[in-house]
Amino acid sequence: MLNNPKARYTARATIALYIGVLATLLITTFYPAPVQGVSIALMLSVKLIPLLAFAVPVFRANNRGYIWLAFVVIFYFTQAVVSAWLSEGAPGPVILMILTFLLFTVAMIHLKVNRPVAN
Repeated sequence: MLNNPKARYTARATIALYIGVLATLLITTFYPAPVQGVSIALMLSVKLIPLLAFAVPVFRANNRGYIWLAFVVIFYFTQAVVSAWLSEGAPGPVILMILTFLLFTVAMIHLKVNRPVAN
């Protein structure tokens, strides 16, 4: 639920970044090459299911869902930073690190902008 017109922009930005993170996770599963000996379905489920659980709250701009999304995104950010460091700046982890940072930041800005009106 959007409580003011400004929240519409932050909600759209959050949705775009959310889709970007999902797409980056999907792409990095297959590019440059899938890990040998590991089930692709298992890799995708481990990567995507925690984020896909927040699809409905993100698209409905639910404040409580955004709060929980932020907690989960911190884990993805941490993993991306470690991967970027260990791979010495490979593009996939760096892009994921930037997108998760922006997703967290924009979600928090949305929560600030979309505060319920005090009575």
